[in-house]
Amino acid sequence: SCDATQLCNCSSRGLDFIPSGLTDKTTMLNLAHNRIKHIRSQDLQQVVNLQALLLQSNQISSIDTDSFRSLGKLELLDLSNNSLGHLSPVWFGHLFSLQHLHLQGNSYGDLGESSPFSSLRNLSSLRLGNPWFSTIRQGNFEGIDHLDKLWIDGGRLSQYEPGSLKSMKKINHMIVNLRNTSVFSAIVGDILHSVVWLEVRKLAFNIRAEMQLLRVMSSCFAKKISFKQTLFTDATVPEIVSILVDMPKLVEVELIDCRLFGTGHWAMQIQANQSQTLRVLTIDKLSIEEFYLFTDLRAVEHLVSHFTKVTVANTKVFLVPCRLSQSLLLLDYLDLSANLLGDQSLVHSACQGAWPSLQTLNLSQNSLSNLEMTSKSLSYLRNLLFLDISQNNFGEIPYVCEWPKNLKYLNLSSTQIPKVTSCIPTTLEVLDVSSNNLREFALHLPFLKELYLAKNQLKTLPDAAPIPNLVVMSVRRNKLNSFSREEFESFRKMELLDASDNNFICSCEFLSFIHHQARIAQVLVGWPGKYTCDSPVAVRGVQVEAVHLSLMECHRSLVVSLICVLVFLVILVLVVVGYKYHAVWYLRMTWAWLQAKRKPKQAPPKDICYDAFVSYSENNSDWVENVMVRELEQACPPFRLCLHKRDFVPGKWIVDNIIDCIEKSHKTLFVLSEHFVQSEWCKYELDFSHFRLFDENNDAVILVLLEPIQSKAIPKRFCKLRKIMNTKTYLEWPLEEEQQEIFWFNLKIALKS
Repeated sequence: SCDATQLCNCSSRGLDFIPSGLTDKTTMLNLAHNRIKHIRSQDLQQVVNLQALLLQSNQISSIDTDSFRSLGKLELLDLSNNSLGHLSPVWFGHLFSLQHLHLQGNSYGDLGESSPFSSLRNLSSLRLGNPWFSTIRQGNFEGIDHLDKLWIDGGRLSQYEPGSLKSMKKINHMIVNLRNTSVFSAIVGDILHSVVWLEVRKLAFNIRAEMQLLRVMSSCFAKKISFKQTLFTDATVPEIVSILVDMPKLVEVELIDCRLFGTGHWAMQIQANQSQTLRVLTIDKLSIEEFYLFTDLRAVEHLVSHFTKVTVANTKVFLVPCRLSQSLLLLDYLDLSANLLGDQSLVHSACQGAWPSLQTLNLSQNSLSNLEMTSKSLSYLRNLLFLDISQNNFGEIPYVCEWPKNLKYLNLSSTQIPKVTSCIPTTLEVLDVSSNNLREFALHLPFLKELYLAKNQLKTLPDAAPIPNLVVMSVRRNKLNSFSREEFESFRKMELLDASDNNFICSCEFLSFIHHQARIAQVLVGWPGKYTCDSPVAVRGVQVEAVHLSLMECHRSLVVSLICVLVFLVILVLVVVGYKYHAVWYLRMTWAWLQAKRKPKQAPPKDICYDAFVSYSENNSDWVENVMVRELEQACPPFRLCLHKRDFVPGKWIVDNIIDCIEKSHKTLFVLSEHFVQSEWCKYELDFSHFRLFDENNDAVILVLLEPIQSKAIPKRFCKLRKIMNTKTYLEWPLEEEQQEIFWFNLKIALKS
């Protein structure tokens, strides 16, 4: 179960004990989801270099006192969701390098008489609690000065000795899942000056008399307060607001998936001074059963003038009172997406004098249907620069509209508009009208730099004269057949044209022209587009600089025509046989491999430029480029990744690029998905890596399974993928946020090996 990097995956094997045969080379051991009940002293004696030990979701009820004695390099220990009835300090006494300890979901009722964590000087995250967890005593956290995250799951926590958490000097993020208001008050009293971000879960603020217990929060120095799955009532909201505005350093308040029983008729008026520090308010999925009876919020108008960023999304907002809008004097960002705002209510919400400093407004996924009325309602916002009104239902739009004078960005995607008119403001620098029913685009927009026209019905490129400053244009997934040299060259400042997934007829003249233009600007015309070509020219969905056309392909002679007629039947038979058995593909693959074999088997260390070459399908590029690259290249120390979009040498044949990049990379990382196994280019990269695997007698391949792949979905020509997956341990991308931290830890260890 261990790969060459000594990452041993023994999860879900039905094991009753920790297997023998572990060596000092093992760095990660995953024994989760088995039936292990007892950890013996000799089980882990040999794994002295172990960095991560995953034992969650077993049946562990006992651990020998010296079971972890040899694990001085362990950084992650997960014992969650087991049957531990108590915690012993002896278990953790030799875990000097431990940073992450997960103990939630067991059956212990307390943490003992002293601190189980006194020797864990490097601990940064700690997760505690279970349905039976009832008591926290003084001294339980002695030895811990600083935590990045502390999670206490105490649904039945009823006894808390004051001072238990005072030994901690700083807690960056503390999550408390409680039911008892008095216990919560006692905990807050101990962390007044140490917590930076306090997250409260599943606590019900429904009795006004209990609010006096929470008055201690008004002295808390936290900068951010989050309420998740929390209950509020009309009787308690005024007290909560009063407490929050009194907090001396509070900058941000967040309510996620909460409930409010009431209609805004507060039992008492909110008696509070305006906060001098509170700037950000986020409300997402706030459930108000009788939202249609909600009042005009006059009670909070005097509290919001210093807010700079407000998000109220997925909350069934159908109106923002004019006076409240006028009170938001410093607001520069407002997100009201996924609500019920209509044309008439927007007129009232964006009344004259409303949101005077607003620069960014998001009204996507509402009930707007009249673009003329929408634009006029917002025309008073003199400072508005960015407007998102996508995913509304405007349909036909007029020819004349009033807009904010300084508007630079407008998103009208997915708004059912069949035609764009002069209603669109001429001040725009970015316009997105993707996913509509447009058949043409002919607007005069002299300042426009970016234009997004994807998923429409266009058959020709827009005229360049009315948009002379265009730098980026996307016309992917339209109905383009071709475009001429004159059409493209008329866009004098163009740097990126994405015309992929169209219906191009790839004549030699067209491809030669595109090949020439690709040296000047990045032109995307390929995969997964549809092609009808007179010659077998492969165009990948990246830059078309790799297209090479021979003289024979572009200039057919009479001799070639006669030969083609004479051997037509033979060619037909060869094509049918070759198509059935992928003969052409294997011939091309063999030739590239023979060329690669002439090179030295292993690049000198000085020629290794990358930690890993990343092979992935274009359909998974969003996850790779925005999630994985950010996580790995911003790590400490950072990893250097090789991506075909960014690091391939322009003008070089793609196969040569693939071979060179794999040879110059310490590892080859495959991001597997249903789209991966449908990609011919991913097949090339897999085979080249497989040749290297056998030639060099090493294990340079890392597999990341981004989504489950059905075995029947893997084409037969991916036989090496089947073989590698049967012989190598691969990493699976978890959907649960808590498991993603372990995934990144394992991937970084594999890359370092």
